[in-house]
Amino acid sequence: MGRTLRGARVSLRSWGWRYAGRRAWACRGVDLDIEAGERVLLMGGSGAGKSTLLRGVAGLLDPETAAETEGEILVDGQPAEAARDRIGMLQQDPETSLVMSRSGDDVAFGLENAGVPADEIWPRVDAALAQVGFGYGRDRPTAALSGGEQQRLALAGALVRRPSVLVLDEPTANLDPPGRTTVLGTLERALDEAGSTLLIVEHRVDEVVELVDRVVVLAPGGGVADDGAPGDVFARRGRDLERDGVWVPAPWGRPPPAYRPGPGGDPLLAANEVSVTYPHTERAALHEADLTVRRGEAVVVTGANGSGKSTLAMVLAGLLRPDTGAARLLDSPATPLHAWRARDLCRRVGTVFQEPEHQFVTRTARQELLIGPKRAGIDRDAAARRADDLLARLRLDRLAEANPFTLSGGEKRRLSVAAVLATAPDLLILDEPTFGQDARTWSELLQLCVDLRDEGAALVAVTHDETFADALGDRRVEVADGKLSP
Repeated sequence: MGRTLRGARVSLRSWGWRYAGRRAWACRGVDLDIEAGERVLLMGGSGAGKSTLLRGVAGLLDPETAAETEGEILVDGQPAEAARDRIGMLQQDPETSLVMSRSGDDVAFGLENAGVPADEIWPRVDAALAQVGFGYGRDRPTAALSGGEQQRLALAGALVRRPSVLVLDEPTANLDPPGRTTVLGTLERALDEAGSTLLIVEHRVDEVVELVDRVVVLAPGGGVADDGAPGDVFARRGRDLERDGVWVPAPWGRPPPAYRPGPGGDPLLAANEVSVTYPHTERAALHEADLTVRRGEAVVVTGANGSGKSTLAMVLAGLLRPDTGAARLLDSPATPLHAWRARDLCRRVGTVFQEPEHQFVTRTARQELLIGPKRAGIDRDAAARRADDLLARLRLDRLAEANPFTLSGGEKRRLSVAAVLATAPDLLILDEPTFGQDARTWSELLQLCVDLRDEGAALVAVTHDETFADALGDRRVEVADGKLSP
C-alpha cells in the first residue's frame, strides 16, 4: 500500500548562511528540492552545515546571528519562516525544545499555540506520549528528565502537531538501544499515517537507512556533493564519505575498531553506599551504589534512560552531594569529592557534561581551554601550548576564535572534552562523549581516551554507544533502577 501524501514540498535555492563572527559559511550554494512525502537523510562531515540547514528549513534561524545570508528556503512556495506552524522539529539538544515545567504542558504547548480545540488537546498529548514510549504521565517535571527522556518528550512535541514537514536532528542520539528501536518504529508509523515529508540527520546511518528513500550529501565547501537512493550514494561515494568522516553502513563501511586492554593500576576512586533522591520524585535515582575505579582503567557505564547513569557520573565528579555515602579519591580520603574546592577539584577530576553548553563560560573556543588551567594555577605558557595541541588534535584549530555557542553539536562536544583535558586530570568523567560525532572525530575521541587510559588516567564513560563501549571499556557497569551491577 502506498503512502497518503499530505506532506509539503521543500525547496532551497542557492541558499547560504554565515554566522556572525565566522569567516566560513555554515552552508552555501545549496540547491535542493524535496517532494511532498519524501524521506531524506542529510549527510556530511561534522561542521558541514547539516544542523544549520535543518534549522533553516524549520524557520528557526535567528537573523541576528547571521553576518550574511543568500538564497531562499520555501515550503510549498512560502518562506520557511511563514510556514513554521506546518513544521515539527527535534533539535540536536532536546533540552532547547522544552519550554514548560510539566511534561504534558510541554507537549500541549504547540497545540495551544496552533488553536487546536481544548477538548482535542489532551487526548492528542496522551497519544503522543504513549507513541514515543515516554515512561511517565503528564505531571512529570521536565527538570527531572534524563537526556533520553527529554529526547522522547521533545519528539512527542514534534509529532503531536501532525506536521507537514518533520525535521529531526539526531533523534536517537541520547537513547538507549531499546529506545532507539522504539522511536524509529514510532517514526515510521507516524510518517506512514500522516504522509509527512522527512528531513533527518543521524550520524549512525545504519540505524535509519531503512527509514529513508533518499540520501543528500552536503559538500564540505558548500553545495550538494551527491544525491540519490541510499545504496547508490554509498556505492558511488563510500570511500569519499569515510574520508570526510561520515559513518557509512555495511557493506560499504569499515568494521568497528577492536578492543585493546588498558594497563590497569592502583585504585584511584571509591564510591561507597551512594544514594540520591531528587526533590519531587518517589524513586531513588541511585540506591546504595558502590564503585571502585583504578588508574589506567576505562569503565563504561550503561543502562536504560533514566536509570541513574548521569546521577552516578555527577557524584563521581564531585558535582553532586549524595544523600548517603560519598565518592573519594583514595590518595586524599579525608574529604569527599563533593566538599572539595573548585580550584583543587578541576586539577584532579575533569567532567564532560551530557549537554556541552552547560560548561561554556567564555567567548571563544581557545579561551574555554585556558579557563580551567588558570583556575588550577597552571603555568600560562604551558596552558597555552596544551590548548593549541588539543585544538589541533580535535580538529578545532580553525575555530579557535569562534564563539562556542555557534559551533555544531559535534564541535561543541569535542570542545567540551578538550576543555576538560586542558588541566590534565587524573580522573575523567564523560557523559555521552561521542554524541553528535562523525566517524572521523569519533575515532579521534576514542583514540584520545585510549591514550589517556594508557598513560595512567582513570576514565568513567556513561554511554549508549555500544561500539564505543566495546572498543574502550575494560569493565562494564550496568545501572538499572538506581542500582549498579558489574
